[in-house]
Amino acid sequence: MPQLSVSRLVFLALVMAVLGLNTGCSQKKYGAVKFDSAPAGAEVVNLKDDATFGLTPIVVTWESSSGEPEYVTVQMRKAGYLEEITSFWLNTRHSSRETAQAEPQPINVILKARK
Repeated sequence: MPQLSVSRLVFLALVMAVLGLNTGCSQKKYGAVKFDSAPAGAEVVNLKDDATFGLTPIVVTWESSSGEPEYVTVQMRKAGYLEEITSFWLNTRHSSRETAQAEPQPINVILKARK
């Protein structure tokens, strides 16, 4: 087995450390959903924390450090219509917010008029 110089061993150790840091760090992943309703103008509420995303049509972006799918449940409300609850798996597979927003998952809900 050939002998390695000290400087070569130090260089190899540094390369291995850098590679270890790059593979050990979790990079942020993004996913986006385009909420749409008929009729438009429904309020979209995340039932996990009661946060209001806005009114349809709207694109909402999520950020994840793990890249794992997330189960999301939202409620859509509009005056004069019955509330609708829908659940879906959100995929956070994009490496940037922009690419996620360019390819949002579609969620379409038809609201029924109150009688």
